[in-house]
Amino acid sequence: MRNRYLGLLPGLLVLLLLPLGPAAQNSTACARWCPPNSSCVDGTSCRCLPGFSSSSGSEIFTSLLESCDDINECGPPLTVSCGQSADCKNTEGSYYCMCIPGYALVSGAPTFRNESENMCQDVDECSSGQHRCHSSTVCSNTVGSYTCRCRRGWLPKPGFQDKRVTTVCEEIFATWTAPPGIKSQRLSHFFKRLQDLSENFSPASVQNTIQDLIQEVGDLLETPRDLETLPRSEQHFVATNLLFGLEDVLRGLSKALPNGPLTFSSPTGPALSLEVQDQGDRNITLIQNQTKMMLTWDTVHESGDSGPVVVGLISTPGMGKLLAEAPLVLDTEKQAVLHEAHKDLLQEIHPILLSDVISAFISNKNTQNLSSPVTFVFQHSVIPGPRQEVFCVFWEHGQNGNGHWATKGCRTVGTRDNSTTCQCTHLSAFAVLMVHYEVQEEDPALAVITYVGLGLSLLCLLLVALTFLLCKAIQNTSTSLHLQLSICLFLAHLLFLTAIDRTQIKVLCAIVAGALHYLYLAAFTWMLLEGLHLFLTARNLTVVNYSGVNRFMKWLMFPVGYGVPAVIVAISAATRPNLYGTPTRCWLHSEKGFKWGFLGPVCAIFSVNLALFLMTLWILKSKLSSLNSDMSTLQNTRMLTFKATAQLFILGCTWCLGILQVGPAAHVMAYLFTIINSLQGVFIFLVYCLLSQQVREQWRKWFKGSKKTKAESEKYMLSSGDMSDACRRSGEI
Repeated sequence: MRNRYLGLLPGLLVLLLLPLGPAAQNSTACARWCPPNSSCVDGTSCRCLPGFSSSSGSEIFTSLLESCDDINECGPPLTVSCGQSADCKNTEGSYYCMCIPGYALVSGAPTFRNESENMCQDVDECSSGQHRCHSSTVCSNTVGSYTCRCRRGWLPKPGFQDKRVTTVCEEIFATWTAPPGIKSQRLSHFFKRLQDLSENFSPASVQNTIQDLIQEVGDLLETPRDLETLPRSEQHFVATNLLFGLEDVLRGLSKALPNGPLTFSSPTGPALSLEVQDQGDRNITLIQNQTKMMLTWDTVHESGDSGPVVVGLISTPGMGKLLAEAPLVLDTEKQAVLHEAHKDLLQEIHPILLSDVISAFISNKNTQNLSSPVTFVFQHSVIPGPRQEVFCVFWEHGQNGNGHWATKGCRTVGTRDNSTTCQCTHLSAFAVLMVHYEVQEEDPALAVITYVGLGLSLLCLLLVALTFLLCKAIQNTSTSLHLQLSICLFLAHLLFLTAIDRTQIKVLCAIVAGALHYLYLAAFTWMLLEGLHLFLTARNLTVVNYSGVNRFMKWLMFPVGYGVPAVIVAISAATRPNLYGTPTRCWLHSEKGFKWGFLGPVCAIFSVNLALFLMTLWILKSKLSSLNSDMSTLQNTRMLTFKATAQLFILGCTWCLGILQVGPAAHVMAYLFTIINSLQGVFIFLVYCLLSQQVREQWRKWFKGSKKTKAESEKYMLSSGDMSDACRRSGEI
């Protein structure tokens, strides 16, 4: 049916044209049905515009079904020629020519029409600034393009290729300049040689460059010449420059090395050990001279960079000349340990370099906070003495270009005769320092007073304990307090004399410190109970029956006397057990206020005893003013007053003088403290035994009883002898 309708179209067109009349038959009229991109020839035909062609290929067409399509002059097939270094660009109904990238018309026009107009020439993108090279590369113009090549002494970063438009490079021979303000011909000559190495460097000769660099550094340290005449501060400035400059240059140069371990050395001393790896899962160990470095692969590769990873260890034995008398800055924790160990006796610190100065580096420059510590083992010929301590240190760069030894981030794992093991959480230049402490000799007179006084106290405390333990007739609450106080002080003084300086075995020293802590706290607690009992006794002087006071003290004294110190020591040991024992004494560390586990209760007890003493004196004063001429009562009251005064003197004054050992009077206070404290047992024996009438009576009974027993024994022996003689004579008869 569709074909039938198409057959009717010519007839329909004739009918449509009939109304036009004679004008439609005029040959000069324009056909209104011409398709787009065409023009009419006459009333019955059309022609396509230039750049277009009819669908039938006819120049003039009369069919209403024709269309004018764009002619692609740029082909294929190519109908026009733009010439060399140019491309044809088709447009609707036309075309134009354009220079290919990297070329441009001399006239500066963007386009042209044909080969005769072709004046394309090469564009220098490098000089015109039209290139896109990275700052680490140099632009090189080529015909119609450009390339980006690495700077001299640089290499493409992993994942990039040289002489590409997208090339990115990294520095291999790092810039190393002389420290400013240092006037030294020897140093100037060194940096002149360094500049020659940098200018002549090529990646192919990287191993020779490293060897020459190690040799130059060795020659400089072997013969420093005028560097030795510089002030110490300037020598330290030069050493800082050499340590960090050498590390940066070697870190860069090592990136051009092949995979595997490499070693470079110089006859003058410096040496370098390197390990270059693409990937790995093992620990890395480098040994150089007398130093070993151990670290994990994860620590090396944590930067996430692709490509080979480098680990290096440099030994510079001669660097110690430039680092002589360099200051040592201890971190806060080590300073506390130092002052705790030597207290006020410390005069001066002399750090001595025990090992070679070594520098450790890896590919990643950011090594200030490593995921796992790096271990170093240093060998040294000197064995530390009793007043010498070994520190693992690193050279810290100062803001003014200077430097100093520091311990932050490094710890000493252990020292065995001539080797020291260190662990550090960062990388830098490391060494082992031996610190010699100039310590004043302790006053020999104080030592003699201490040993003699404590010896007498031990004897007196033993007599007091035996007296109150064996004399059942005088046993009561008061004598029980005296007995427990004497036992605690006896054990504390005995342990102090025999084990206070046994610091060789740390565990044993910590146990001794804990035992002393407990025994002295227990002694002070019993002193508190003594003061409380004395106060209650004075308050109840008019009471004939003391049973209420006695029951209260019996119920209270043992749980308090031994339980409270045990709780305090248990809490201290559970929270900070490592602070029991110092490097020189088996006592409590002062670090983090740990000593207040002893001083706090002592000060509290002293304050309470002082308050009880004042109240006791007030009560006794009232009693003295109301007494009659009863001499026995007056005598007892005066004895209580004397004992109260002696109680305060014995129990409080000793430790109060110990706290007051500061300022100009420290020496005098030290003598008073030593004398009174060491003779505390003598004072207890004097007050509780010699001045006690009951004790003296018991002693007299002992002596009389022993004499009577001896006499009866002798009488028995004599009577036995007479009887045996009589029996012998009767036998003879």
